Parts: sequence; structure tokens; C-alpha cells
Amino acid sequence: MAEKKTTNRKKKPFSTGADAKGRHLVIVESPAKARTINKYLGSDYVVMASMGHVRDLPEKNPKGVKDSVPGVDVENDFRPSYQVIRGKGATVDRLAKAAGRSSSVWLATDLDREGEAIAWHLMEALKIRPEDAKRVVFNAITKTEIEKAFKDPHPVDMNKVNAQQARRVLDRIVGYKASPLLWKKVAGGLSAGRVQSVAVRLVVERDREIEVFVPEEYWTVSGFFPSDISDAGRLGVEFRKWLEETPERTRGRKSVGRSAREKNDWLSGRGGVAAELTEIGGKKFRAGDVDTAIATARLAGFRLDERSSELCPEGREGSCDVVRLKGHVEGGAEWRVKSVQTKRTRSRPFPPFITSTMQQSAANLLGFTAHATMRLAQDLYEGLPLGDSGSVGLITYMRTDSTSLSREAVAMARGFIDSNYGEKYLPSGANVFKSSNKAAQEAHEAIRPTDVALTPDRVKPFLSPRHHGLYRLIWERFVACQMADALWDSTVVQISADTEAGEMVFRASGRVLVFDGFYRVSGVPAGSEEAVLPRVEEGMAMAAFHMDPSQHFTQPPARFTEASLIRKLEAEGIGRPSTYAQIIQVIQHRKYVEKLQGKFHATDLGGVVTDKLVEAFPEIMEVGYTRDMEQRLDDIEEKNVDWVEMVRDFYGPFTSRLQSAYDDMGHAKADTVPAPHTCPKCGGGTMYRFGRSGRFLSCASYPDCTYAAPIDRKGDPVEPEMTDIACPKCGNGMLRRRGRFGPFLSCSGYPGCDGIVNLDSKGNIALPKVPPLPTDLPCSKCGAALVLRRGARGPWLACSAFPKCRGRRGWVSLDEGLKRDLEKALDAHERKNPQPVIRALDGEPVGEGYKPGTS
Repeated sequence: MAEKKTTNRKKKPFSTGADAKGRHLVIVESPAKARTINKYLGSDYVVMASMGHVRDLPEKNPKGVKDSVPGVDVENDFRPSYQVIRGKGATVDRLAKAAGRSSSVWLATDLDREGEAIAWHLMEALKIRPEDAKRVVFNAITKTEIEKAFKDPHPVDMNKVNAQQARRVLDRIVGYKASPLLWKKVAGGLSAGRVQSVAVRLVVERDREIEVFVPEEYWTVSGFFPSDISDAGRLGVEFRKWLEETPERTRGRKSVGRSAREKNDWLSGRGGVAAELTEIGGKKFRAGDVDTAIATARLAGFRLDERSSELCPEGREGSCDVVRLKGHVEGGAEWRVKSVQTKRTRSRPFPPFITSTMQQSAANLLGFTAHATMRLAQDLYEGLPLGDSGSVGLITYMRTDSTSLSREAVAMARGFIDSNYGEKYLPSGANVFKSSNKAAQEAHEAIRPTDVALTPDRVKPFLSPRHHGLYRLIWERFVACQMADALWDSTVVQISADTEAGEMVFRASGRVLVFDGFYRVSGVPAGSEEAVLPRVEEGMAMAAFHMDPSQHFTQPPARFTEASLIRKLEAEGIGRPSTYAQIIQVIQHRKYVEKLQGKFHATDLGGVVTDKLVEAFPEIMEVGYTRDMEQRLDDIEEKNVDWVEMVRDFYGPFTSRLQSAYDDMGHAKADTVPAPHTCPKCGGGTMYRFGRSGRFLSCASYPDCTYAAPIDRKGDPVEPEMTDIACPKCGNGMLRRRGRFGPFLSCSGYPGCDGIVNLDSKGNIALPKVPPLPTDLPCSKCGAALVLRRGARGPWLACSAFPKCRGRRGWVSLDEGLKRDLEKALDAHERKNPQPVIRALDGEPVGEGYKPGTS
């Protein structure tokens, strides 16, 4: 392969394809990837971008075709019918022209199923014979990998293509068959998905586990001992004073004191030991109530000074009121060190990133969503400009479930470690990691930097902060995975005394980092509550200076975060590395789940849709069934299993269940649940019902009594709140209400006045827009009239039948005279229809983004 000339560096790697005559045409998915690859290919090659997929199943049937699933002939072996994606015609024409003029065509799309499918669709759309298409794949966009790939082209892998086709057809069948069921039994506009619906079910069921969880109370007794017995009295006074000076802090509705980490830090500076009671009279200590805890602590010298209680966390009344005890040590038993055990322990480095662990770490450490992480990783893979070096691919392919590393990558890491950190940080042999996912394709490689010499500090001046943050995570994880273990000295101390109830044994544990090992790169984990214990010896006399009986409650399962939901999807075999981000994005976009303070909550809509789908398709909605389907898709790719047979096995039971659901399943609006509230209108009982906006509270006597109210997450009615905004129509105050599309403001004089002001997703004022100007120009898609609007980039034309038709017409394509006439008409229209001014009750105008005050 010839070296690329310097003069070619400034040439655009993709344009019209006119420069492809007699040259090798290379097609990739994106311009960024094209720019990077173009660096490493000689002047005999021209690189063009397909801009992603060029063909897909049609959104609706062509005229005269009545397939129940558009684009899939379910009566004839599920034969798919593909068409060029709307808006991609010009791209396909440009690529076809270039392919016809070139000497050969190389398909260099990504190495996963999606990339293989894009390569096949390109081959079909450009009418390239299979024997004429050269498929090349590479795990990293570097000179070495590109040269290696172009020396070893191969045909398109039809097993991969068929696996992707099977997934697409299955998803299309479920989406187009099950979604209408939801429209009929729940509400219009809803969607079902083979994988997304199971993901929603996980969130819904976790929410319900939390709702029914009943906390169990338990107590611990902690003892605090000085290493020097003569310090007991002084430390007791100082420690109690320090505890009294605790800053005001709450967790939920519970007041919290000093943290375990703060106590350990205080004790380590004074030679103190914090230990927990583990055994009394030869039996494991367990206390389920305050009286037992106090009685036990008294045996250790505890004297109660004050007892107080607070409302329990999350408003749970009665059984879990929070009790706090304050006291001091007076007299008590004679304590001694019963045993001291110290042993050397190791912490192994974590494996290099796979897609799911990269997404989890980026969520936990950087606050990135899975979607943002994958977009940033795609940029790092395809290449970013690094000054005079041009565009450089910084990481290997980011959609992988394998922790394997190539020999070259391991050698690169070990060489860097030896040179930069020294021999003691280099293990005698390479660290090898096994993938937790049994279905992982070990032929693939983990996510890693393409060149370890491109350190995060070296590339920082050229990257955005977000790109740099993710690259640093990937680089540090890769280098650390080939470093030596970290070493700790872990110590367990048992302190005991004889009491009237038998021997009491307190246990303290701590550890000290002896050798940082891989932590040299990744950093020592923060937030550890490990104590640093003073030097004590077996048989040494001790004295307690403080005893702390503490109440605790068992905790419900944690709500899913983005990181933990990805971990759950991976553990259950739901989806694949390339789909996690999309799954999470879709279930939020469909409003089946919402993220509040970083945690996922199922919406009322998500709960109702899940219940209906489980009722209709109990097998398909099972996690195990979804996992099995993923395995069968893998078998198509890896074992040449017939994809049509696989879809047929699914389709028969699915259609049978679907018909039964249409016949037997009731409508969501008919499902009611008794509510613990009294109707304020008639004094009768109330029910929870389901409507277009989700669950709401309704009088049980409906339709005789028409009382209805929106509810909060606890099921309590939410009454409209008066705001400081004046109605733009009549000047009366406006009420904040919640409707089908979220919160909005309505006139307090409704129904006499129908004034409305919209709010955005953050609850801020969204100023009314000037109505569009009707024109005589027809929509090229449906024939309806186009309307003219003014946007941030100037005037633009759209179909008046939106959203049924999304046709548009380019402003620049219009005749200059016509544009002048339309702009004059738009100016006159805007003067005649000025943007309404929204004012506060005091008469002051409020702007876009103003948050209404409530009383």
C-alpha cells in the first residue's frame, strides 16, 4: 500500500465521488471515520461516507400492499422488503456513481452485526456483485490496523447479516403487532418493543418491590477504646463533645450524625479503636428493639442520659420510628485485647473496559448518560484532530463484550509500565481476564487506547473536556489492568470482657495500604470506611470511653441508576453492548420511565403498559425468554442457524397470544383500585383510575359525581396551585395544573376564560409562538399547503398537515423573487400577529425561562 502524499492531507476524503475514476473506492459510515482512514491510504484510494444506514424496512406499506407488518411478508417466510431511507437517495446516487467509476469497492464499515448489515445493504443498493465487493474490518483506526485489514479482504459475512435481519424482523413484528393492541387497550400512540418492554418491566417491578417493602428494625452496639488506658476519661469527654458539635444533616426525614469515615479519622489521630459487639455469652449478638440494645449496652458500662425519637424515614408511621440514644460510660467491665490477627491481602486490578463497564464507570464517575458515553466513544474511535498529526483514532472499537487484549496491546502496556513506573509495578506475567458474559466473542478485543503513549495529559489540549474525561477513564483502566496487585495489611482485633451475661466480644477491623500497585494509575478508591488501627497486643488491658447503641433498618432494593440498569441488562442477557444506550433512551422517550435525581422511576403509564403486555404475552415478557432469543440470534451468526426458522418459531405462539389478548383483555380504563381518600365534592369514597395522562383520583360514584384530581407519586391528590402569572386573555391569576403533556398554566376563571400558558420540561414559561404564515406552495409529499415560519437560522417551510406529514421544502431552493415576496408577507404577518407578552400579576413582563412562583 503506497504512502499517502502530504498534499492529499487537505483534500476532502468524500464529496461527489468524481475523483474515484480508476481508483479504489472505500466506503465507511461517517465523515469522521473517512477523514481518519484517508490519512493512512495512498493516493490510489478515495474514501466516502454512507452517513450510516442507507436502506431499511419501510415505515408503511406502499399503495396497494396490505402486509400486516410493513416491509415483512409474514406469509412468505418473512421475506423483508427494503427501500432507500428517506433523504438518503442523493447519498446512494453519489456512491453508485463513484462505484461505477472506481476500479474496486472496499466496504470498511464497523466490525459488528450492524456494520456487517450496513456493508450488505450498501452492496445491494449500489448493485455491487458479491464477488466484486471487498469487505475489510479493523478493531482500531490506526495505520498498522488499516494496512493489515486491506491486505486481507473477505466477503460480506452473511451469517452476521442474517442475525441482524432476524433481529430487525422480530422487532418489526413485535412493534407493529403489539403496539396496536396497546392503542386499543390502553391509549393511542403507545409502542411495544421486544427488548425495551422487558427493560421497562425491570424498572416497574423494582418500583413495586420498594413500595411493598417493610423495613425491619435492628440494633448494633459500638464500643470505643483507647490504645492507652489512661486516656479513657479524657477521650470520653472530648468524643461526646465532638459528637454534640455535629453539623445539621438529614438523610430523607432522618437526622444523621457523624459518618463512620469521620469517626475513624477522629479516632486514628488519637490512637482510638471503634469496635462492634459481635458475641455475648458464646452466642452471636442480635437485638431487634431498643430495650434489648440498652440492656446489653448497660452490661458494657453504658448509662443512658437522653432518649429521643423522630418520624421514621419516608413517612412510615409507627413500626419504624427513629430512636436516638445518648449516654456515657460509667464503671463497667475490665476489657482486654483477646486476639490480634494481621494478614497480607491483595486487590487485583479491574479488567479493561467492555461496553457495559465503560458506560457504568462513565455514569458513576463522570455523570454521563449511556447515550452520551457511546457518542463520545464513537468520536474517540473514529478519530479526532490532534494538531499537526491530523485526525487520530484514539481508542479501539467501543461495542464489545470481550475483555481480551491482543498480544501487541499487552506488550505495549507492559513496556509503558516498565518505563514510567518501574519494575515493581510490572507483574511477572501478563494479567489475563475472563469475560463475565459467557456469550462474549473472545475474538473481539476490549476497549483500549490505540497508542498508550498518547497519555491523557498529552492529548488534553486537543480534546473537549467530555472527550478527555472519557479517554482518561479508558486509558487509565487499560494501563492499570496490566499492573501489579495492590497490597494491604488487614488487621482484625477482638476486645473482650467478662460480664454477668458471659463474655462480651467486640470486633474491630482495618487495613493499611502497603503497596499501591495499580492504584498508582487508577487512584486509591475514595469513600472507604476502613479504619487505621493503632498498634495493640494480645492480652493488653483496655478501657471503653464510649458506648453507642444505634438503631438501623433493613433497606429496600435500590432504585436503578443508569449504571445499575445497564449492569442488570447485561447480567440478564437483555440486549447486546450496542443496544444498551438505545434501550435506556427509548424507554425514557416513550415516558415509560423517568429519571429523578439520577434514579429511574416507572411512570403510571409504564406500569399499566407493562401489566397489559405481561397479561397478553407472559412468555415474551419474561427475562429468561428474552435471554434465550439473544442466544438464538448469536447461533444464527456463529452456527449458521436458519434465521427464517427462528422467526417462524416465534411468530406462531406470538400471533396466537395476540388474538387472545384482543378477544379477552379488558381496557386499562376499566381497571380501578380503591383509594384511601374521601371525595371532597360528595363525601363518598374514591378510586384510582387510568386516563390519557396516567393514574388519577376519581370519585367512586362516577358518573354521578364528577370529582377528579391528579395525584403525586404517593397517590395523594394534587390540587392546582395559584401562581404569580396573569392570564394573557383576561388578567386573572393562573393555576398550575398537570395535563396529558405535562404541567401547564390555565386561567383561574376557567371555563369562563380558556387562557393557557405552556411550560417547558423544567416548569419554566414557554412563550407562545407567532402562528405560521399559510402559503400557496404545495407539499411534495402529500400536496397540502406549506406554511412559513421564522426559525433561528431564518425562514423555513413545512407541511401544514404536520404531524401526519413531515414534508419540508428547502428555503435556498426557492427563486430569489419568490423568497423576497414571502419574506415581505412574513414581516407583515408578524406585525399583525405579534408575540403575546406574558406578565406577572404585578404587571411586569416575564421572559422565556421564567419559573412561575406559587402561593
